[in-house]
Amino acid sequence: MDNTFVPKNFICADFSLNPLDPWRDLLIAELGELGFESFEEHTRGVKGYIDEGKFVQGSLDHVLDMAGSMVTKSYKTSIVQSENWNKNWEKQFNPLAVDGLCYVRAPFHEKDDNFDLELIIHPQMSFGTGHHATTYLMIRQLFALDLEGKSVLDMGSGTGILAILAEIRGAKNIDAIDIDEWSFMNMPQNFELNGCKLIKHYQGGKELLTDQEYDVIIANINRNILLDQIQDYARVLVNNGHLLLSGFYEADIPKLLEAAQNVSFELINTDQKDKWVMLHLQLRN
Repeated sequence: MDNTFVPKNFICADFSLNPLDPWRDLLIAELGELGFESFEEHTRGVKGYIDEGKFVQGSLDHVLDMAGSMVTKSYKTSIVQSENWNKNWEKQFNPLAVDGLCYVRAPFHEKDDNFDLELIIHPQMSFGTGHHATTYLMIRQLFALDLEGKSVLDMGSGTGILAILAEIRGAKNIDAIDIDEWSFMNMPQNFELNGCKLIKHYQGGKELLTDQEYDVIIANINRNILLDQIQDYARVLVNNGHLLLSGFYEADIPKLLEAAQNVSFELINTDQKDKWVMLHLQLRN
């Protein structure tokens, strides 16, 4: 396999909104469905970043039109070079403590001896540093599950942070899948930083789910992709296996639960942070 990676540019869309609430959160949710990969909130609104090759001219006007006259809004776009992106990540990536359970830091941060468990993540341009509420929620829920000896699928793995935690907590057969080439190239670096040797990583989507069987599936993506793939999760998950979903808002719960129940999932519990939600489901065939 040729592992040569050609850096890609990103489009930064900088939105100004008045009032901010609830429009900023709704805007982030809509941008996520358009393929925007990360967000930076500021006092006027939010900046969203999308791979230049995935950006569709005119799509942002449609999203803003949905708010109608209830909000004053504007935006401007610019091209961000991949090298500048990485510098911005390093400036903004501060160490993070997740409920006293673990410490998430980059290689250029000092170790915190107050934590027995740490995750070292060099994010580059991949999603998943623990700072986003959805990753935080998933980390917290993984500590509530018994992963010892389990087979785990991390779907939409990003940096690989959740797959890494699964191995650290005793999982023995771990697959990490992401459709994004940068994530695919970034993951091995993070596996090595955390001493992980059991994770297999793949570039692609649901077409990679064939005849595997998993005890636990983690899917931190977005509502539409989860709705599209949930039937595939049920097909490769063992009976009584666990499915953790995140990447969506509270308003999306009814639609996701309906889809989950249609393929024999039962709700175990929910968790929420900063208006983002995690669903813990169990397959009951």
